[in-house]
Amino acid sequence: MEGQQISKLVLVGFMGTGKSTVSRLLAEELGWKRVDGDEEIEKYENRLISDIFASDGEAAFREIETKVLHQLLVGEDCCVISTGGGAVLRETNRELMLDNGFVVALKASPEQILARVKTDTARPLLQGDAEERVHLLLEQRKHAYDFAHLSIDTTSMTAEEVVAAIMEQWSLASS
Repeated sequence: MEGQQISKLVLVGFMGTGKSTVSRLLAEELGWKRVDGDEEIEKYENRLISDIFASDGEAAFREIETKVLHQLLVGEDCCVISTGGGAVLRETNRELMLDNGFVVALKASPEQILARVKTDTARPLLQGDAEERVHLLLEQRKHAYDFAHLSIDTTSMTAEEVVAAIMEQWSLASS
């Protein structure tokens, strides 16, 4: 990646780690387009993610997610891509991200994640006991984000501080 112009910044991480907020600020800072992977999937399918999960199941959703991610990563536009929390679960997706962008994993403590997502009813993976689900999913995915070029713990950082840290590391990787 050294010496080549990177035209995609890809944010990965568990739900509630700050991907949406940070991607908005990063896109503004860079003057790039911001793309939300989940929003793109909903446009592509013309239905809500919760409906895709309910009618087709998680496996079908992951297939769609890979197709959409591929389209976003191989496109010409410079953009900041915020992926869904589970996009990293497939090897294919991880390879796509690494081959086509600078990948940043955002992390946060389970307590911080719960504080950020507990009132969000649109998250299909949090149905039931949210606290139990978050701890279980975090345990299952504890190494899922290790492939990223950069990892940042957002627990005690503002979104602006996260953006500054990403910009610093990205400029080093791009030079």
